[in-house]
Amino acid sequence: MIEEPPAVTIKRQFERPARQSLEALRGVPTPFVVDAMDGRGALHHDIQPLAENATADFHFVGSALTCHCGPADNLALFAAVKMINSGDVVLTATDRFEATCVTGDQLLALLKNQGAIGFVTDGLVRDVSGILQVDIPVFCRGVTPNAPVANGPGSVGLDITLGGVTIASGDVVVADRDGIVVVPGQQLPAVLDRLDEIKRLEAEMDAAVKTGQGFPEHIRAIIDSDRVRYVD
Repeated sequence: MIEEPPAVTIKRQFERPARQSLEALRGVPTPFVVDAMDGRGALHHDIQPLAENATADFHFVGSALTCHCGPADNLALFAAVKMINSGDVVLTATDRFEATCVTGDQLLALLKNQGAIGFVTDGLVRDVSGILQVDIPVFCRGVTPNAPVANGPGSVGLDITLGGVTIASGDVVVADRDGIVVVPGQQLPAVLDRLDEIKRLEAEMDAAVKTGQGFPEHIRAIIDSDRVRYVD
């Protein structure tokens, strides 16, 4: 017989990134951040900006506050409200549950009132008109009017897997129209160190393309080598 789990399990102590680290990533395109992590770090592409809010600015950088909600339940998301620090991004894993939403406009308004700057879920949301009035960036997999309950079990602050990426509270979340990228806390110093080089290389390539050149030399070397076989 399985023992009844706690309604919510909460990890209260975790380290958030330094403000200067977040500022260093502000305005940096998500592809640059991914390149600084060797081409990985983005959540699955089906987690998209709420489509109806097409004109909103979806770029933000913040500290991850993780949350896991069980099927058709959002008690843990309510519990997360008390854990929010100004500048947090609330990431809510639902194991891709689709029969109900995980939140609507009123709960998102509570998150924003506590200082959250963005909300990301692999589940669904509802109350689109109200969410637009709340004016908080929302990334999700879709919309349904079906409602959850608030009974648990769930967790706040513990590691989650969302969009194919394992995320810990205190990781850095970078978002824009291209999607969501998560920088693990232990990789943050290395990512910041590489960004200047990434920006320089991107600027050089942009300039070369605009002058009609810019074919990458390392690609040219492969194409011109004996690694290519012609069959004509």
